[in-house]
Amino acid sequence: MINPLRPFTTGLLLASLLLFGDTAQANVGISPMVIETELRRGQAQGIINIRNTGENDFRARVYTSPFTYDPETGIQFLDSSPNDLTPYLLFSPRELQVPGSNERRIRFIARIPPSAPDGEYRTMIFTENLQATIQEQEQSDGDVVIRTTIVPRIGVAVYVRKGNISHELSTPQARFNPETQALQLLVENTGLASVIAQGNWTLSKDGETLYTGLGIPTTIIANGSRYLTVDYNTEANPLTLTPGTYELSGHLGSGVNYNSDRTPFRVTFTIP
Repeated sequence: MINPLRPFTTGLLLASLLLFGDTAQANVGISPMVIETELRRGQAQGIINIRNTGENDFRARVYTSPFTYDPETGIQFLDSSPNDLTPYLLFSPRELQVPGSNERRIRFIARIPPSAPDGEYRTMIFTENLQATIQEQEQSDGDVVIRTTIVPRIGVAVYVRKGNISHELSTPQARFNPETQALQLLVENTGLASVIAQGNWTLSKDGETLYTGLGIPTTIIANGSRYLTVDYNTEANPLTLTPGTYELSGHLGSGVNYNSDRTPFRVTFTIP
């Protein structure tokens, strides 16, 4: 049974929805952006909807890529991975023509044998426009023209779980950059299943609450970690952190409405 996760604006691993090139952003829509499902009798299946919101037809090829996430550099596409869903995945069509203002479907089915280890198998299913976009930029001296080829593509993150697995979150530390005033909480997931979590923040100093708010729902990949940004400095709450010791507390919410499963945390950090 497919359980499409709710769409988010930013922060998904993989995001969730990946767009490359202005043409893709302007003319292509996709849903769902993330698919999370469990095996039922050894298989799982789903449908991806590709929408052409422009007037012209476009032709695209469909392919997959395993991925992971690095807390410092972000999403990373891999040549191979023990968590790669691709060897167990069938999808159709592999090339598609989408008329202007129309929609096509990509159907997939995953069959994972009982002998495969329990865990999470994942891949990105990419739809890549076969009509490359050429952009030209003339340098200021007028002598050199730089031509850049952009191949627009969009990707859906597909997660298939085998066995009784779950996430396990912890928050070992927070870090603060005095130059950018950026505050981030490190979240580690030692479980075998990725999870989308939303931070519920309370920032305080010397017993005084300085900020409360919600973060952006963000994927924490299985056996991985990620820094979540605490947007404490907003137009409604302009705040500059001065030297001293601060406490960041609250919980990471996941599940139904990000509220059915909570992981409490309380960490301190010092600004010299």
